[in-house]
Amino acid sequence: MIRYVHSFSSFGTPDRLLLGGKGADLAQMVQLGLPVPPGFTITTEACRHYLENGAEPPGLQREVSRDLALLEEQVGHRLGDIANPLLLAVRSGAATSMPGMMDTVLDIGLNDRTVVGLAAVTGDERFALDCYRRLLQMFGETVFGIPDDLFAGVLDAVKAERGVEQDLELDADAVRVVVERNKALYDQHAGRPMPQDPQEQLSLAVDAVFRSWHSDRAALYRRRNGISDDLGTAVNVQVMVFGNRGPRSGSGVAFTRDPATGDLGDYGEYLPTAQGEDVVSGVRTAVPLAHLRDIDLASYRRLRSVMGTLERHYRDMCDIEFTIEEGRLWILQTRVGKRSPAAAFRIAADLVEEGWITRDEALLRVTGEQLTQLMFPRFEAPDGRKELAVGLAASPGAAVGRVVLDSATAVEWAGRGEDVILVRKETRPEDLAGMVAAKGVLTSRGGRTSHAAVVARAMGLPCVCGAGALEIDLDKRQVSVGAGRTIAEGDVISLDGASGGVFLGARRTVDSEVVQWLEGGLRDGELISAVAGLLDHADAVRRLRIRANADTHEDAARAMRFGAEGIGLCRTEHMFLGDRRTYLQRVILAADEHERTSALAQLLRLQRGDFESLLAETDGQVTAIRLLDAPLHEFLPDLTQMAVRVALAEKRGGATRLDRRRLADAQRVHEENPMTGLRGVRLGIVHPDLVRTQALALFEAAADVRDRGGRVDLELMVPLVSTAAELEFVQTLVMEVAEDVARRRGDVDFRFGTMVETPRAALTAGQLARSAEFLSFGTNDLTQLTWGFSRDDVERSVLPRYLDAGVLRQSPFASIDVDGVGSLVKSAVEQARAVRPEIAAGVCGEHGGDPASIHFFDGIGIDYVSCSPFRIPVARLEAGRAALLHRSEPAAIGSRLQAEVGTKTDSRSVTADTTRDADTVGARR
Repeated sequence: MIRYVHSFSSFGTPDRLLLGGKGADLAQMVQLGLPVPPGFTITTEACRHYLENGAEPPGLQREVSRDLALLEEQVGHRLGDIANPLLLAVRSGAATSMPGMMDTVLDIGLNDRTVVGLAAVTGDERFALDCYRRLLQMFGETVFGIPDDLFAGVLDAVKAERGVEQDLELDADAVRVVVERNKALYDQHAGRPMPQDPQEQLSLAVDAVFRSWHSDRAALYRRRNGISDDLGTAVNVQVMVFGNRGPRSGSGVAFTRDPATGDLGDYGEYLPTAQGEDVVSGVRTAVPLAHLRDIDLASYRRLRSVMGTLERHYRDMCDIEFTIEEGRLWILQTRVGKRSPAAAFRIAADLVEEGWITRDEALLRVTGEQLTQLMFPRFEAPDGRKELAVGLAASPGAAVGRVVLDSATAVEWAGRGEDVILVRKETRPEDLAGMVAAKGVLTSRGGRTSHAAVVARAMGLPCVCGAGALEIDLDKRQVSVGAGRTIAEGDVISLDGASGGVFLGARRTVDSEVVQWLEGGLRDGELISAVAGLLDHADAVRRLRIRANADTHEDAARAMRFGAEGIGLCRTEHMFLGDRRTYLQRVILAADEHERTSALAQLLRLQRGDFESLLAETDGQVTAIRLLDAPLHEFLPDLTQMAVRVALAEKRGGATRLDRRRLADAQRVHEENPMTGLRGVRLGIVHPDLVRTQALALFEAAADVRDRGGRVDLELMVPLVSTAAELEFVQTLVMEVAEDVARRRGDVDFRFGTMVETPRAALTAGQLARSAEFLSFGTNDLTQLTWGFSRDDVERSVLPRYLDAGVLRQSPFASIDVDGVGSLVKSAVEQARAVRPEIAAGVCGEHGGDPASIHFFDGIGIDYVSCSPFRIPVARLEAGRAALLHRSEPAAIGSRLQAEVGTKTDSRSVTADTTRDADTVGARR
């Protein structure tokens, strides 16, 4: 029989997939003996049943009633009791952390009668009414969909009537007015009064939290972070504790380490006389956590003890939500905390140094996405301009863009190619689409634990919060920054998430610390040490080799500095861009053999120099040279422009014979669909002299480098092959040239192979392996041809709609399509190795630098991936992580991947170590 409800105090190891992350962590804290308000969790299974059937599963209400009765017995008061009412919090809790994306309802159990009882038992009428107005607002928005701004408008209007600025300045009579006006909104917008039956409130709130799994913001968050829509959310029902009881009460968020930098210390925020939602929403700016020492020293010490206990248990930085009720500390939630990319590397390295985790575990706690963010540029040194405003540095990074004042505008402007900065009083979950579209986020309210800060850190998005000098006027679409100065929507600002500074205009950027280190500049610093150590460990454990896509010796030099183990793809067509196009034009459009021979001689000279400089730069590292592959039209004059030019010349008295001949030649070779026309191996078969010339240039350049004492490890690749006969045709041409060079210069060793870019090549890879010594999968073209997509076209029009509609979860050009293209790659490798067991297999499409794709390639036995130089460090890191995961036990892999799904900065240990000295962290603090 399925059990849908589990008490926090249930024994055993909590199942995160069943109880959700929040429920599992609450159960863990109860087992650790921490002060957790009692409650129970309704499982994700119940949510999935509700979403699939439109109704709660049979027996759920019976289980809820049973556990509620046990809860009432435990705490000594009952839900709906007029004299001493029990109030409940109903919170979501998915298996993967989705901060702020789903719904919460607090103060369940209040009505027109119990609010009087709460006032009597606490002796504080204002407090009781404040709880009731919070319930009315949260319940109305969550359950009945009454817009939150209507409730906010009521509160603002009453504050204006009473001449006060803060909620706390409203007396009991004023709060009663807010309550009555909030109740009136139900009749106007929900068509019914606020439910007075506490049991009905609880049932409706639970169902609303279930439904919030499919809210637009939650669905967008899952799409962005790769979280399955099938998981569902658990619901946690918990006894309310009150941070809004008075000056000896409050709520806060604490981190065991700085989530922005990774430093140890007092990090977090505390808001006196507030419930937890006040802290996260940013409606009032909280004080730094360290101030709690002066406000309530006993609670501060208890909290620090809890922080040490939790960090020891999870062996990681923890994010803790807490409430103090009249001097008593309660822990409402903990989780392994979201962190900035810099903090992720620092914390992982520090925990190794402190002896809490192994290097393997540390490597599994960082990601290639985080490393990518650390390689983005930052602002150069201050240029003398004064800040427009200064706020809290909530999420590091440099962002430049146009000011936009709401999420809809951010999405619209970003969609037309604008870089934008989202500027808000505070962000709410509904602002996620705008945050996704923006380059940075700036808020006038809130702190480092506000919604804007938490979500921005998870996204790696620069963010400045609590810039109190900003006054946002949505009617005038402008922002006042003090001293009579304003900035209008559309003005360009620069946002420094590392310092909290906001500047007018675009500031110049420089390479990040990590890029400077990779380039051979910076040597010192804790971040550099952490990144270097984890990259070194990744290199030590990975199986996949990492090569670069590089077409020039400058690209190759950077790739080598960034840790590449050779060149996996040199696209020779890229050597003929710009003015050099004319050399290929002359070969292809030559009128006679003499003109063609002359053009080929010039091409030979250029290519020989190109190859020589590239081979000299790689100095013995493998260098894979691909024969010409680009579509023919990229080398030829534009046919329409030529036709117009000749027509105009004829009108003016006649075009020259040369112009007419060139137009005729261009018309002769014109293709309706050049991407699948005369390119790749087909170009080599139609124009075999191009193959001979490129091969001759390559082998003579290799001989030159070798004769000067250099080392050469050479591969020659044939592009866009579909049949073994095509490959054999080109192989014959290449071997004839190789033999000629060998007679004159001595043998030049090389390996002959092919690109696998068409579905037919993948399906017949065993036949190709008879000639090829290696296979390199060009997954860009293979994806286009498998899907029947033109990448340039569908990425502008089709894919955005597919992603929005949920037809696709991610672009197949960004991450490998495992079921389709991935199956072709896997099958091709198996076929080829059945014929030639020692054949090498690599990937040189852009998927070679994508973290998720790297894990797939490692799992199917690919030997190397090749990517752009900038992505080399990311590929090195992810190849190491993939190796660790693939050699772990399947259960550990599943647990680890589940913990990572949907968050690029979350982390968990693969193993548990409960034998550590429990005093170590406490002593360290």
